Amino acid sequence: MTRAYSVKGKKRKNKDVVEKYHREDKEVADEEQVQPKKPNLQKEEEPTQTPTPKITEENNNNELVGIPIAPPTENNSEKPGVIFILEKASLEVAKVGKTYQLLNSDEHANFLRRQNKNPNHYRPDICHQALLSILDSPLNKAGRLKVVYIRTEKGVLIEVKPHVRIPRTFKRFAGVMLELLQKLSIHAAGKREKLLRTIKNPVTQYLPINSRKAGLSFSSEKLVNMKDYLSTIPSNLDLVFVVGAMSHGKIETDYTEDYIAVSGYPLSAAYCIARICNSIEGKWNIL
Repeated sequence: MTRAYSVKGKKRKNKDVVEKYHREDKEVADEEQVQPKKPNLQKEEEPTQTPTPKITEENNNNELVGIPIAPPTENNSEKPGVIFILEKASLEVAKVGKTYQLLNSDEHANFLRRQNKNPNHYRPDICHQALLSILDSPLNKAGRLKVVYIRTEKGVLIEVKPHVRIPRTFKRFAGVMLELLQKLSIHAAGKREKLLRTIKNPVTQYLPINSRKAGLSFSSEKLVNMKDYLSTIPSNLDLVFVVGAMSHGKIETDYTEDYIAVSGYPLSAAYCIARICNSIEGKWNIL
């Protein structure tokens, strides 16, 4: 049985077309080999740039190894000074997910509710604002602030040097407190001096003997004008003020001699400290 001419002719045509394409591809390849390649001047002229590292949470934690020191203050160590004690500060660390974090009501409300805890009691921002109010005061810049102590709700006692520079933002402050509670101390940047450290209780062993200790509470029946109250204290005594750094409640200490209220209205810890510092600066003529 013979094939149809149409089928036989079609196959011959396809064969001719394939051979034609092979010849054209071979000619193009030969031309590319003969013609030299032009150098890419644009790539050679561009300077090489090193990629900028991405800022990750791990890098931020590495920056917390040391914190800067505030500018030097006047040396008035021989003169009477002031000591602040921040009681019941909400500084608690817990493992949230895969990392340890400083608990606060804004970021960990759901986590705290699952643990049957009240999120309103976890306010480390109160301690942060109080520290900024103390360390930014002219009283501290004049060298009359002796030290600041913080007692957490769990009973951990922390010593804060007066020349430490506390971070301005809360997120950075939370990272510093997290590192402090894990490593128990934080040194100055590039130095071995410990600016923040945990110390042994009780706080009374670190207080000067020749001092007047006063606790502040809105619920106190003794409402005083701070200027009049300071005028009754001998000028050679150191002053110790105990301020609550919690959102609700009352401080209860057995080492205070007085419980006073500086206003007839409930004040934040930061504003209460600002009023105390302002009155002491007026008494000691610190402008």
